[in-house]
Amino acid sequence: MSGSPAADARTPRPADPPPAPPPGPSPAPPAALRPYALRCDHRAAPLGTDQPAPLLSWRLASDRRGDDPVAYRVRVAEDPRDLADGGRPLWDTGRVEDPDAVGVVYAGPALTARTRYHWRVTVWPGGASPVPPPAEDTSWFETAMTDDHAWTASWIAHDPRPVDVVDAPTEGVVALDHHGLAPCPTLRRAFTAARPARARLYVSARGLYEVRINGARVGDAELAPGWTDYHHRVQYQTYDVTDLVRDGENVLAATLADGWWSGFVGFEPRRAGAHYGTFPQLIAELHLTGADGRTTKVVTDDTWRTATGVTRHADLLMGECHDLRFAADGWDRPGFDDSAWSPATVTDTGHRLLVASPDEPVRATTTLLPRTVTRVAPGVHLVDFGQNLAGRVRLHVPALAPGERVVVRHAEVLDGTDRLYTANLRTAAATDVLVGDGRPNVMFEPRFTYHGFRYAEINGLPDLDPSDVVAVVLHSDTPWAGAFDCSDPDIRRLHDCVSWGQRSNFVSVPTDCPQRDERLGWLADAQVFLPTAALNADVAAFFTKWLRDVDDARTPDGGFTNVAPRLAGVDDEGAPGWGDAGVIIPWHLHRTYGDPRFLSRALAGMCAWVDLIHRHNPDLVWQKRVGPHFSDWLAPGTPTPRDVIATAYFAHSARITSLAAGVVGERETARRYGELADAISAVFAERFVTTDRPGPDGTSAGRTGPDGTSTGGTSTDGTSTGAPSLRIEGDTQTGYLVALAFELLPDDLADAAARRLAELIEKAGPALTTGFLGVALAAPVLDAYGRADLAHALLRRTEHPSWLFPLRHGATTVWERWDGWTPDGGFQAASMNSFNHYALGSVGEWLYRGVAGLDQHPDSTGYRHLRVRPHPGGLTHAGARYESVRGEVQVRWTREDDRFELRVQVPPGVTADVRVPTTDPASVRESDARIENGPHLTPLATAHDHVLCRVASGTYRFTSVYTDTDTSPTARLPHALRQDRRRPSPAAASFAGTHEEDTP
Repeated sequence: MSGSPAADARTPRPADPPPAPPPGPSPAPPAALRPYALRCDHRAAPLGTDQPAPLLSWRLASDRRGDDPVAYRVRVAEDPRDLADGGRPLWDTGRVEDPDAVGVVYAGPALTARTRYHWRVTVWPGGASPVPPPAEDTSWFETAMTDDHAWTASWIAHDPRPVDVVDAPTEGVVALDHHGLAPCPTLRRAFTAARPARARLYVSARGLYEVRINGARVGDAELAPGWTDYHHRVQYQTYDVTDLVRDGENVLAATLADGWWSGFVGFEPRRAGAHYGTFPQLIAELHLTGADGRTTKVVTDDTWRTATGVTRHADLLMGECHDLRFAADGWDRPGFDDSAWSPATVTDTGHRLLVASPDEPVRATTTLLPRTVTRVAPGVHLVDFGQNLAGRVRLHVPALAPGERVVVRHAEVLDGTDRLYTANLRTAAATDVLVGDGRPNVMFEPRFTYHGFRYAEINGLPDLDPSDVVAVVLHSDTPWAGAFDCSDPDIRRLHDCVSWGQRSNFVSVPTDCPQRDERLGWLADAQVFLPTAALNADVAAFFTKWLRDVDDARTPDGGFTNVAPRLAGVDDEGAPGWGDAGVIIPWHLHRTYGDPRFLSRALAGMCAWVDLIHRHNPDLVWQKRVGPHFSDWLAPGTPTPRDVIATAYFAHSARITSLAAGVVGERETARRYGELADAISAVFAERFVTTDRPGPDGTSAGRTGPDGTSTGGTSTDGTSTGAPSLRIEGDTQTGYLVALAFELLPDDLADAAARRLAELIEKAGPALTTGFLGVALAAPVLDAYGRADLAHALLRRTEHPSWLFPLRHGATTVWERWDGWTPDGGFQAASMNSFNHYALGSVGEWLYRGVAGLDQHPDSTGYRHLRVRPHPGGLTHAGARYESVRGEVQVRWTREDDRFELRVQVPPGVTADVRVPTTDPASVRESDARIENGPHLTPLATAHDHVLCRVASGTYRFTSVYTDTDTSPTARLPHALRQDRRRPSPAAASFAGTHEEDTP
């Protein structure tokens, strides 16, 4: 473990905790029902929303059992004093009797633009005696430009025309490579104002921006305004800048960069960049409101002045160059002489595409100190931050003579000789440069790029003190909502790897990788990883934004694409499993957050997608309009037949579309797509499934093939149980997984398919031979069919292919390939070999739901009805915490000798079915009392290996006798998996060592 603050960085900022009771001289009584973590459209006090009817929601906490809500009341007002009893709120729901409610969509008078609204929720408890008084909490939200006609600013830019004079390079072979990128424009506007009572800045860019007022940076958003398809939407942000504007002269200033708008994006060599425009542009309005209520505006127009400055180029893929010889000190402050600058060019006056950001921006969330700093050559230092991440380096340079350079290169891994391995970056240069002008003590930190890296090579400094360099971690600021722990250090490290992969790849959109010339919003990667992502963090607002990108990318005839935002070179129609994400993701978000608007917004696109497939495949076998048909991408085993995967996803999307239509009340639509899903499932079984059903005398009744023909029976040894055997065409793990996960088989055939799946996994190692689509389904399907033991065996396998193999060789994030690097073969193909790719990390979902046991019932939404069902699997303890939309859920279990203890926390308004593992059902107790019917606990079932109870809200402690003759971590694993644990291989020096290295 490093002695750096990196250990703190591993624990993301938690969600808002319920308020604790005040301290006192004696123990306080249990705190009663109370609301907390108030949200507006899944965000805490958003500054600048343009939604006319936002969702106002809250969570609930109580220290008492059965302390459930029975009613709520929400009031909204401009003046917070009107929220009190007797006030005159803008909107008042009155008391609403609804014990399930944890939110309500605003339904009052039209909200006024650029206005702060305060709101209060009151919650009445029920069931307790005596009944406590209602509890309240208050928050606010502020509207932005709710109408595009409200904008008066123009889009402006530095004059994009070529310069009149070009001098030849004079630096020879060391000439700086600017990759054809232009210097970053700087823009300023001086104005005189009285100190305002309120000031708001509404700002966006075609490209990236950083804004300053009087030399002070505005806000903390990075890479703003974020990536959208700028042909459809350009997001803007709102900032409270009241404290930055002063009496007298002020300066509003900005720096622009190409970003996704006009920089390099993707890997299409014929269209490497400039996908939306050729130069960056700015739009901004500063609204200054005085004490008298009058508002004046400073807007972008042709009165602004522009130049180029220190930042000679900046690009998301190529990196950033600062040349201090071009510094214009004080340019962003009053008193600067800008007479030599050029007037800004007005490029556009349209505002139609401007929309307020619906999610939190990318932010710098933490920093990591180096694990090691090694001098590898004169003036060259290799810095190991011990963690693969997305971000940038912040470097203190004590002195740099005019024209001297410091070059910072980035890589995920080393090549085995203590040098960076950069072949897998493809065309991404990932290089930042500082050119000195003689001034001392420079802090160099790029502002308009980010890299995927663990290692940085810093060239140009004779010495490098470890305290002079840090890694700055960047990602979309999705509030962390979950935590997982267990007794096995390898599995804990796996969870950390999964979590860091999520942080690294949630950067405005859910990308596939943060390092190479790609970083695209691949739909399949997102849909397989979403169940894990939504347990790790609150991603409701993040995916609200991205689903708009998905919808914007749709083809004219209704097809979803493979990536969103859509991009030249990867603008194909969606492949099976990729395009289907447009159906699967809204459904999972609805189930997680209980917000039916995810479905009402997406339903038209869901129907159009299924209709498109059906229209071109009337026989219900999806063979046409399959896009590039990636199949089960990067599966190491026998390829699964493409028709099997495609048709399974066709049925799955039709089924989800039916369910979604039912939720939003479109019954006829639900019926139609439900019947279609049934028909596709029947065709799947007829076309791809072969069964061998034994006859009543124990002899085979014959084999039925996909074409409906039969073959003669075969004799048996008389030991048959009567269960059919089954084969799905291709006989691959993924083929059985999609059939079982998507419920395409009748019950008796499903059991046979599950048996065959287990046989294939056991025969392979036990190991998986699945790719991106199959891996997410493996552990949940095995669990559902009674083979959690096999899921544990896969989880704890250390040979390739496995999740722990990369960890044993020093990985700190999940790899793109099972075999991204092996001791025998070295690196996989550099053309596609990311070491920070979350798709295979989709097993993270089962760590929460299977290992810890924190899950919700299949029919539940928004965690209204929990299912607690831990699978110990040889571990001695495990636990998980999750901030659901209803409140905090906790599950933690421990084993010691033959004693099993399970602690469960259920938030108010929620019930839970708790399955207590035991080898002696009579031994099960709750808080040391026998399991009996009571006001908060109801026994449901007893079996030889568990007792099932239903509990109301509150905290519970179950105990049982749980005997195991061998409690070692490998006790329940097949012999082939009982391998000696070892330190990371010395052959993998390029990966070894992490900030969280636990000794196995």
